[in-house]
Amino acid sequence: MEISRRKFQGVLNILSFNRHFYVFGLIALVLIIGSKYIFNWNNNLFWLVICGFIYGLTMPLIVSAYVYDFSGFYHFDWLKKINLDDSKQNLNLNINAGFDETSYIIKNVLPKSELQVYDFYNAKQHTEPAIIRARKVSLVYPNTEQIKSNTIPLSDNSVNNIFLLSAIHEIRKQDEKIQFLKECRRVCKPNGNVIMVEHLRDLPNFFAFTIGFTHFFSKTTWVKAFKEAGFTSINETKFTPFMSIFESK
Repeated sequence: MEISRRKFQGVLNILSFNRHFYVFGLIALVLIIGSKYIFNWNNNLFWLVICGFIYGLTMPLIVSAYVYDFSGFYHFDWLKKINLDDSKQNLNLNINAGFDETSYIIKNVLPKSELQVYDFYNAKQHTEPAIIRARKVSLVYPNTEQIKSNTIPLSDNSVNNIFLLSAIHEIRKQDEKIQFLKECRRVCKPNGNVIMVEHLRDLPNFFAFTIGFTHFFSKTTWVKAFKEAGFTSINETKFTPFMSIFESK
């Protein structure tokens, strides 16, 4: 099944899932503009604050349009460059937090391999408003199974590739991340791959998302989690300055 994306779907998703942020931001902007007629603002400070608010509201949308709508991320040419084996004997996993835009694409890129999709979302642990809204409009790949983040219901050394695409940052606690990655390591074959794509808590994403970059984790945090989970090979490549692709064994 081929899933075609709408124009500017990435930006529309950001606006829809984070609308509370934009509503509060616009209200604050209007109040600040109105306060100019009440308080004796320093003119330079007033315009500095106004520009800061406008930057914080618009820059995430500009970067999201670049990453999700214009960079070709959802064409998955970056995955084709990894040269994964595609055969009927292979089992691939795509694990998400209930917002799934990638399973049909993975199946199209690796059509011969079997694909199993898991959703680790737990309403008590993963409480971000954005992911709650995203789940309501997400496609559901056939036979998607609900799992706990500390248990993947498969035998040891049974999986060729595990895809973790812009989802695992929803696991906020480090010990939970480590336990989840240990499960990924357990079910992977000795030559299997865990392929994770994430924004990072770094300088480019600070300029892109301002304080919103704290929703992501640093490269150091991820590398430490992978190592503590037992992975010995962790390679990072950049897809745009704002997204990192980690291949781990």
